[in-house]
Amino acid sequence: MRVIVHTGAHFTDDDRLTKCLLNNKEDFSRRGIAVPGPGKYRTLLKETFAALDGAAPGEEAREVLIDAILDEEDAERMILSNQHFFGSPRFAIGKGGFYPQAVPRMRQLMRLFHADQVEMCIAICNPATFVPSVLRKANRQQQTDLLKRVPPTSLRWSELLARLRAELPELPITVWCNEDSPLLWPEIIRALAGLPAGTRINGGFDLLRDIMTQEGMTRFRAYLAEHPDLTDSQKRRVMIAFLDKFAIPEALEEELDLPDWSEELVDELTRRYDDDLARIARLKGVRLMTL
Repeated sequence: MRVIVHTGAHFTDDDRLTKCLLNNKEDFSRRGIAVPGPGKYRTLLKETFAALDGAAPGEEAREVLIDAILDEEDAERMILSNQHFFGSPRFAIGKGGFYPQAVPRMRQLMRLFHADQVEMCIAICNPATFVPSVLRKANRQQQTDLLKRVPPTSLRWSELLARLRAELPELPITVWCNEDSPLLWPEIIRALAGLPAGTRINGGFDLLRDIMTQEGMTRFRAYLAEHPDLTDSQKRRVMIAFLDKFAIPEALEEELDLPDWSEELVDELTRRYDDDLARIARLKGVRLMTL
């Protein structure tokens, strides 16, 4: 069985991915793709990791987990999603960069599902918006202390992914930019489900609806109805064209509230993020989904 694990990152989808997967649960199940509800596995896996405390799992641990998660459902592919898989937001940034616990946690998971092919999927986003989100609930002193220990300009998503690949070379990783999610959403869902291009996805335009006016969505859906044979890339171009005219400006804005978080720093982090994407695209065993 293939075990697909969506690991966040924090603040990238607010469980929208889980909800979309569950909206397709019946269709996917007929294809041998299991989408268990989060209540079936999130707490269970957390408690299992805590009980093991880094030790190797017993021979029967995998079967016990599968039985508890799938509840006798037969599947060739199982999709699990939890933005807290590598810890809560306060563990998202440390001296090791993004998600210092990523490697040990994925190693634990792969040991648990030793008989299966484990694959990891993660949405990344511009550190200029991610860091303020992570530190939003910290007080000013905590924010200042962390930013001194881990300068934002030192953070690279490519380093997290390279670390995972170096320590766990048998782990395939699929990555996409959260900024692109509204335009890539149906393709992201198909990638997790292992479905071919063009397969219908319920809720494939849910994220687009969040950033486009109702009039725009009505016209967009009418256009698709008139052009049913568009490819994914053609649909993306249509989305961009409609967003140029019908985007909701406030839905595209994000408040950044950190000490010394200047416009110049945001611009620099954005440039570094763009450069980092080029490095990610070159990583062996990593698939970067792009527009």
